[in-house]
Order: sequence, then structure tokens, then C-alpha cells
Amino acid sequence: MDYLLLKHFHMTCAALSGSFFLVRGTWMLAGSPLLQRRWVKTVPHLVDSLLLGSAVGLAAWSHQYPGEQPWLTAKLVALVAYILLGSVALKYGRTKAVRTIAWLAALTTFGYIVAVAVTKNPLFFL
Repeated sequence: MDYLLLKHFHMTCAALSGSFFLVRGTWMLAGSPLLQRRWVKTVPHLVDSLLLGSAVGLAAWSHQYPGEQPWLTAKLVALVAYILLGSVALKYGRTKAVRTIAWLAALTTFGYIVAVAVTKNPLFFL
């Protein structure tokens, strides 16, 4: 597999991951029983695992690692925040208000991760 193929696979997984999260959050807000379907609980984990695996592959292939590259460090820190916020939004939030705020914050964090990936600048907004 060449670098560009791996990069495009990673970007596809990122788009799928963000899309699944957006849909699942929308279902959460609507109180939809679709959130309880088996595929809804498993497919996002599969996509996220492929996304993380391709990220590790890209880092190894390009010899760019978090800690050495500020933009990758920022993405990794933001990824942890995104995972925690997503967990509150879809699983651990006690009220719909808490879940909604966490969902919106997670979507904002996802947007930040994408923007950093595109610009290779953790402070792209300055």
C-alpha cells in the first residue's frame, strides 16, 4: 500500500467516523430507538479502529510523530478530548442537556482536528 492510498483511506475513515457521530448524536437528541441497534453500536468502533490504525501507519510511514510535530500532538490531545466528550454525549451524560452540550463540544473538537490536519497548524485560527 502506498502513502497516498493510506492517507485517503484515513480521510475516508475520518469522514465516516464524524458522520456516524453526527447521526448518532441526532438520534440521541430525538430519543430514537435506532441507537440501540447492534450495528449502530459496533460499526462506529470498527471504523474508529481502522481510523486509528491508519493514523499510526501514516505516522510511521512519514516519520512524523506526536511530540515531535506540534500539529500531531495537538491532534492527539484533541482526539482524547473528542473521545471523552463523545462518551459523555452518547453514554454517560445524565441529562439530555449535558449530553447535548457534550455532543456539540465533541463536534467542535472534531472540526478542530480536521482543521489541524488540513493546515498542519495547531493554531490555524490565529
